[in-house]
Amino acid sequence: MKLYGFWRSLATYRVKVALGLKGMKVDEVSIDLLKGMQHQADFKAVNPQAVVPVLILDEGGPPLFQSMAIMEYLEETRPQPAILPKDPAGRARVRGLALIAAADGHPLVTPRIRGYMEKELKLDEPTRNKWLSHWTLEALKAIEGHLKEKETGKFCHGDSPTMADICLCGQVVGATAYFKCDVSSVPTAMRIYEECMKIDAFSKPHPMKQPGAQAH
Repeated sequence: MKLYGFWRSLATYRVKVALGLKGMKVDEVSIDLLKGMQHQADFKAVNPQAVVPVLILDEGGPPLFQSMAIMEYLEETRPQPAILPKDPAGRARVRGLALIAAADGHPLVTPRIRGYMEKELKLDEPTRNKWLSHWTLEALKAIEGHLKEKETGKFCHGDSPTMADICLCGQVVGATAYFKCDVSSVPTAMRIYEECMKIDAFSKPHPMKQPGAQAH
């Protein structure tokens, strides 16, 4: 399999964690979002939306896109170790927690949003950063509220990592490493993040540990 991604991409990070938890290896192709490589014709032929990640399957077929859909595919094709609970209510809760980050928080701070704010709305960097920090932390606060539920254990749902933890960790990376948010209001989320970072599948692909991070 081949994974198109970028070291800084939180959506790519989510997929890499899921792959790591399931013990799967892929060939990685870097699409430098900072240099605009996602808009080049050869990549847009792979994903017309011009975003990462994209997973190319060995058996062929259309590319898989959107991190949540890719993680669902990995769960369906390699169910062990599971990243979704067995019971329908638990699966819905995990998906809901994951989507707070992946669908509500992260989309508001992606490169295409930042670029539009800068080039079209002419917002200066401090104003843009205020926007990015605000919505990143709001998503974490929303997750924190749900983590008060009794289903929360060592991780977001019970005592083994799920898709919710994968998305939580990406959101924390954005909040702490990218946008320098004050995360003191989300102690449970941070406790779970630290627990996840004890697992190689979470810690090794951490964006700030990648070669690209050292070059910026």
